[in-house]
Amino acid sequence: MQRIRLRYTKRGRLRFTSHRDFQRAFERALRRSEVPMAYSAGFTPHPKVSYANAAPTGTGSEAEFLEIALTEARDPAVLRALLDASLPDGLDITDAVEARTPGLADRLTASVWELRLDRVAVEEARKAVDAFMAAGTVEVQRRAKNGMRTFDARAAVVELQALDPQPDRPGDTPCAILRLVVRHETPAVRPDDVLSGLRAVADLAPPVPAAVTRLAQGLFDEESGTVTDPLAPDREAAPAVSTQADPAAVATVPEGAGSA
Repeated sequence: MQRIRLRYTKRGRLRFTSHRDFQRAFERALRRSEVPMAYSAGFTPHPKVSYANAAPTGTGSEAEFLEIALTEARDPAVLRALLDASLPDGLDITDAVEARTPGLADRLTASVWELRLDRVAVEEARKAVDAFMAAGTVEVQRRAKNGMRTFDARAAVVELQALDPQPDRPGDTPCAILRLVVRHETPAVRPDDVLSGLRAVADLAPPVPAAVTRLAQGLFDEESGTVTDPLAPDREAAPAVSTQADPAAVATVPEGAGSA
């Protein structure tokens, strides 16, 4: 059995698709592409697809991951192209590698998020960020299955900064960009929890909903403070391709071929 790990995106209007919606679209893409999927046992077999830490509905993402199991070996690059062509624009397969190391989910320990706050001045956002980062704890509430739950939104945040908007953006209305690095802990701290924390410590309340996009997801490197590519270990474990020609595979050119 071959296992392939894929990175995919949720862009544009497709950010509003739920995880269940993506599952249905992806399984249709598998059938259209005639991927030789491995199936689970039992009365209702399902294709062996493992999803890892999907982004909340309504948020965009450049770094979602899943793993599929195949009954026949396939070239990851060819498989990526086939699946990408079978999915709607916005749900894009951007990378594929053969799984050669265990524990993909264990390597997803942090995320980098971008939060676009329209109609919020950068200086106002920076003051709120400074207050949030200086706080020891920032308690927020979130509705759970068993009612409202209170937890600390500050402890999981590694980095939070307010950036100027892109130079090519129209300058008629203010727009602050927040860059957030958050650890995947329990309970999970989501971007909207951080926004609730900014409201609690600095009364920052954007007049329109924030546009949230996950830029990266992977293992958090304590030394560099960066989030690393979770597929890199699989690439590094791939056997090196020999550049030396195999004498038995060298084609011979008949005499006179190619002459004018």
